[in-house]
Amino acid sequence: MTRKISVLGAGSWGTALAIQAARNDCETMLWGHNPTHIAQLATEKQNTRYLAGLSFPDLLQVTDSLKAAADFSSIILVAVPSHAFKQTLIELKPFVNDKVKIAWATKGFDAETGELLAKTVADVFSLHTPAAIISGPSFAREVAADLPTAVTIAANQTQFAQTLASIMHSTHFRTYTTEDMISVQVGGAVKNVLAIAAGIADGIGFGANTRAALVTRGIAEVMRLNTALGGEQETLMGLSGLGDLILTCTDNQSRNRRFGLALGQGKDRDAAIAEIGQEVEGISAARETYKLAKHYNIEMPITEQIYRVLYDGLAPLTAVQNLLQRDQKAE
Repeated sequence: MTRKISVLGAGSWGTALAIQAARNDCETMLWGHNPTHIAQLATEKQNTRYLAGLSFPDLLQVTDSLKAAADFSSIILVAVPSHAFKQTLIELKPFVNDKVKIAWATKGFDAETGELLAKTVADVFSLHTPAAIISGPSFAREVAADLPTAVTIAANQTQFAQTLASIMHSTHFRTYTTEDMISVQVGGAVKNVLAIAAGIADGIGFGANTRAALVTRGIAEVMRLNTALGGEQETLMGLSGLGDLILTCTDNQSRNRRFGLALGQGKDRDAAIAEIGQEVEGISAARETYKLAKHYNIEMPITEQIYRVLYDGLAPLTAVQNLLQRDQKAE
C-alpha cells in the first residue's frame, strides 16, 4: 500500500517533517495558508524563507488548499503555532470523514482554554479519533538536513503510533513510541517557558552554573505539573521531557532561548519578537502554564517569574534575583 501523509503548516518545523516523510519514501503533501509563499515553495523546490538551501525530495508536493490536503491522505500532521491550532482543525473538519487520523508537532496549550491539545482534537473531532503527538529534541534545520535526531511519538491508539513511526522513522530520524500523551504534551510546552528563563540568565551574564540550576529546577516544575495532570514521571526523563528541555535551554537555534537572551540584554518584548521573526511559543505557554499552576496550587517559581516578566513588566534581572533569593529548602 502506498504511504501518504498531509502536513499542515509550511513554517520551518512543518517543512522539516514533510521533508523527512518524503525522504523516507512517503508521498507527502505540505499545506500552507499563504498562497504567495506556497507558490514560491512550488517554484523553488525549497523553503527559502525558513530552511534555505535544503531541497525538497521528489515525493513532496505543496498546496494552499486545505481540501486538497485532506483529500490527499487520511493521516494529517499539524505543525502550526499553538494559537492557530484549533482554528486550523475547525477549518479542516468539513473536508475529512470519520477515518481521519490527527497527529501534531505543535508544542503548546490551547490558546483559548489552556487545555492540552489532545483535548482540542477530541473536542473538534471526537474522543475516538486516532490522535498522536510528535515531540522531542529536534531543531527543524537539523532534521531537514538529515542530521541524526530522535523523537517520541505518543498516541491514543497503538496502531496509529506505529503507523506514524513507520512513516517518519529512518537511520537518521529515530522514533520511539509511548501511550503517555499527557507527559509528552506537558514536556513539549513547558520547556519553552524554561528556555526563556535560561536565555534571560545568560543574557544578563550569569553563566553556566545558573543555566544548569534553571534546567534542573525547571524539570522539577514540569514534573509537578505533569503529576497534577495525570502524566507519568518516567516519560519526562526521556526525549520529550529532559531531552527537549536541555536542547532548548542550551542551544541558540532555540527561538525561546534567543528571545530570553534578548530580554536579558535589555531589549523589550516587542523588539525581541521582531528580531526573531518567527513564533515564540514560550510567550503564550508562560501564561497558560502559570494559570495551570495556580489552578492546581502547584509551586512553579521559575514559571511565575517568567510570567511576571512577560505580562506584568517585571525587570528580567529582578526576576532572576527573586529566584536566587528564595528561602533555603531541602531538594
